[in-house]
Parts: sequence; C-alpha cells; structure tokens
Amino acid sequence: MSKVIIFGNGQLSQIAHYYLSYDSDYKVAAFTVDSEFIKKDNFENKPLVDFKKLKSLFSPDKFKLFLPISYSGINSLRYKKYIEAKEMGYSFITYINSKTSIYNSNIGENTFILENNTIQPFSTIGNNVILWSGNHIGHHSVISDHCFVSSQVVISGSVYIGENTFLGVNSTIRDNIKIGKSCIIGAGANVTSSLEDETIIKPQKNIISNLKSNQFRKL
Repeated sequence: MSKVIIFGNGQLSQIAHYYLSYDSDYKVAAFTVDSEFIKKDNFENKPLVDFKKLKSLFSPDKFKLFLPISYSGINSLRYKKYIEAKEMGYSFITYINSKTSIYNSNIGENTFILENNTIQPFSTIGNNVILWSGNHIGHHSVISDHCFVSSQVVISGSVYIGENTFLGVNSTIRDNIKIGKSCIIGAGANVTSSLEDETIIKPQKNIISNLKSNQFRKL
C-alpha cells in the first residue's frame, strides 16, 4: 500500500482524498499547500503541511505525491507544482476509477481519471492530466501533458490534443484533427477543424426567448 501526500486543501483535494480512500489501495498520509494557504494544521483529519517543508517531513523515498489541481491559468499552476515536485525528487501516483473502461492505452503519471470514462484502444493520456467524469476518448487519440478534460466531452478517433489545453463540459472534437497547445474549448463547443496554439473557442450563446414556458402548449 503506497503512502500518498495530496496537494491542496480545497474541493478537488477533498474529492481526491475520497476516491483514494474508497476506491484504491493508496493510503493518504497528509496534505500539502503553499504556506499562505494554511489556516489550520489539518485537513480531512490529516496533517496539512507547508509545501516548502514537505521533503523534510515526508521523504520522497517513502511517500508519493498526487496533485489534483484545477485548470487555473490554463493548467499552469498544476504544471508549475508538478515540475517543482519532480525537482524535489518525488514520484507520483495515478488514480483511475474502477468504473472507468480502458482498453490497451498508455496512461501517464499524476493523472486523475474519474468514473465512467471510456478510453478506447491505442490512445495515450499524458502526464499530469485530469479527466473528469463521463468522457469518451476515441481510438488512437492523444491527450498531451497537463490538460484538463471536463465532463461529457467527446474526443473522436485519431485526435491530438496539445499540452495545457482545457476542454469544457459537453464539447465535441471531430476525428483526425489537431488541437494546439494551451487552447480553451468552451462548454458545448463543436470543433470540426484543427486549431493553432492558444486558440479560444466560444460556442454560440443560448438565445433567450421572449416567451415564457407557460405559453407553450407542447415541448
């Protein structure tokens, strides 16, 4: 049973703690954050320690790290802490929910894959990636390092997603296209052609009718 330190003291780290506790063989030993975010010395009934002091308290030889950090700054904070932790000598766990289906695919380190994802054969999920619940990752597709994929995203076959890209809820990526680095794909977007680095896709806003729902006789 590997002993794990989780980075964070917010909702994502609380969720990670829950999943690791009830759906894995990992044992969470403590949490860590930067000192300015420490308001008390514990979180989820586990020690909460300063990230800068982590190595002196929890040796990289005995503990692994898990960084379930959000997509803030187009995943830049998660990227920064991942690099810092590697330089400190830590290795990382990857969590794959037991209700996710994976077929002959490569999965990187410090990757957080929640329930009901379908990852088809010959696909690759990079390092430091978060796949929230209920996504479809098509065959021969690549999700590069440091990406965040929200819920109910459809990535078709042979798609390439560049590093640090964010894919919003219910977005759809057609087959055989390339998404550049650090792109933002908005919720509900339908991407049908390749995108250059740092592209933002904003789906059409919903039109609010002048009528009220009680004026409709049928739906």
